[in-house]
Amino acid sequence: MGEAMHSVKDDREAMLRPQPEHSPRPHLAPPAAGVLLLSWFLGSLLLAFIVVPLLGLAISQSGGSLLHVAALPDVRQAILLSIEAALLATAVAALLGVPLAYALARANFRGQGLVAAVVDIPLAVPHTVAGVALLFVFGRNGVFGAPAAWFGLRFWGTVAGIVIAMLFVSAPYTVSAARIGFEAVDPRLEKVARTLGMGPWRVLWHVTLPLAWRSIATGLTLTSARAISEFGAVVILVYYPMTAPVKIYELFLRFGVHEAAGMATLLLAVSLVLLILFRHFAHGQERVSGYGR
Repeated sequence: MGEAMHSVKDDREAMLRPQPEHSPRPHLAPPAAGVLLLSWFLGSLLLAFIVVPLLGLAISQSGGSLLHVAALPDVRQAILLSIEAALLATAVAALLGVPLAYALARANFRGQGLVAAVVDIPLAVPHTVAGVALLFVFGRNGVFGAPAAWFGLRFWGTVAGIVIAMLFVSAPYTVSAARIGFEAVDPRLEKVARTLGMGPWRVLWHVTLPLAWRSIATGLTLTSARAISEFGAVVILVYYPMTAPVKIYELFLRFGVHEAAGMATLLLAVSLVLLILFRHFAHGQERVSGYGR
């Protein structure tokens, strides 16, 4: 009897062990050569559409001009401010967005679809509209901004306002990706963990979150990338101190496209490096599974 109990427990623990992510999938047939070639051709058009403008921007600047732009104090300050505010916005998105994603993935309640739609609204509205809406809430005479000013907390002309604007437009990426990750976790694994004596919080920390981690990390990566590039909401709610996109816009208005291109190229390089680092943090060295590996 004791051996049987140990066997059952071992089987349950085996179910909780991470499974190889790249195990072969024999039930999937390799795609036909013609279909794959057509897919690559059409996909290459989209890749070229993305790469060519960015490459044109990059080759328009010499190394000396980039070093000159990078040496300007206001340019460095704007880029560092964008990175700082984006990281803060990402941290807040993780703190508030991941629990919301878990609730949407695990709970069934009336109005669930409405809540999910509300989360995605910032993706559908122009970001200048988002900035105006935030101004009514966090501005000098805003519903929250005016009372907060009594306690010394201001959102116009401060880093706090930049973080608020970035968070509004980028948080949906964290919620959506984390929700997909939580929904992909088999609830039976959580039930097995409970039968092994783990409490609900231990199951969350040691089973659910590790299994959903890559989706969560992907959402946080997209959130940080979107936050760094935000312009519309920031320029309306805050404007000063200038983030990198706002500074580029000011250079464009004052001196023209050639002056703005230098800082734009510098911001592009910084954003690309950060995106690569975040994606490495989220996925490590793993390669995407499939027949094209």
